Amino acid sequence: MMSEEIEIEISPLGCEYSLDGKTVQVEIYRGTEEPGWILEVVDELGNSTVWEDPLETDQAALDQFHATVKEEGLDSLIGPFED
Repeated sequence: MMSEEIEIEISPLGCEYSLDGKTVQVEIYRGTEEPGWILEVVDELGNSTVWEDPLETDQAALDQFHATVKEEGLDSLIGPFED
């Protein structure tokens, strides 16, 4: 069985974002053969939130992140803490 490696393009718009003492990593990327950008947010514990639908541009992905934080709060992107 042959496996094909997918080349990934990482957007320079990805960043670390902090609010009220909480920090997440905003990752924006796409396969080089794919038209849409993937938005993924990773919290300090490694929990990941990935948007299902690719976005047209990396800027649109970053804008979507900011809109989500504004509408739902940063806590909506932070996974549960394990005891």
